[in-house]
Amino acid sequence: MLATELDQLRTEIKEIAKQYGGRREGLMPVLQHIQNKHRYVSPHAMQEVAAEFGIHPVEVHGVVSFYSFLSTEKKGKFIIRLCQTISCDMAGKVAVARQLENELGIKFGQTTKDGMFTLEYTNCLGMCDQGPAMLVNTEVYTKVTPESVSEVIATYMKKFGAHVTQEVV
Repeated sequence: MLATELDQLRTEIKEIAKQYGGRREGLMPVLQHIQNKHRYVSPHAMQEVAAEFGIHPVEVHGVVSFYSFLSTEKKGKFIIRLCQTISCDMAGKVAVARQLENELGIKFGQTTKDGMFTLEYTNCLGMCDQGPAMLVNTEVYTKVTPESVSEVIATYMKKFGAHVTQEVV
C-alpha cells in the first residue's frame, strides 16, 4: 500500500470508530466496512483498528479469523457461498457446486483471476426448506438448480460488467 492509501485507510477507520465512541461494539462494523470496501482485512488494517480501539492486534486478528464473512485474504467482488448442510445436499447441492465450478472455471476456495468471483461453502443459510441455497454477497438464492446457476452468474456479469476468465489466482 502507498502512504496515501494507508492514510486514507486510517481516516476511514477513525471516522467509523468515532460513531461508536471508540467502544468495542464498533469493532465489527469497522471490520465489516473494511471487508466490504477492500474485499479483505489486511494486516495493516488490523493494526490500525487495534490502535483505534486500544486493544491488542491479536484480538482483532482473532475476530477476523473467527468470522467466516471476514477474511485476511482478498476475495472476489462477488462472493458466492453455497450452503453445505445435509438438507441442501439432499436437494441437489453437489450438481449446483459442479455447475458453479464449471461456469467460473475455479474450485471452491478459489477466486477468478479477474478478481470478480470467489466460491466458498458456508454453513446453514437458514433456508433448509428451500435448498439448495446460495448467497451472492448479501443476495439469497433458493431452490438453486444447475440451470439457474448460469442465469445468476450471467446477471452479475451483465449488471456489473464482469467477465469470467478460466484462470485462478
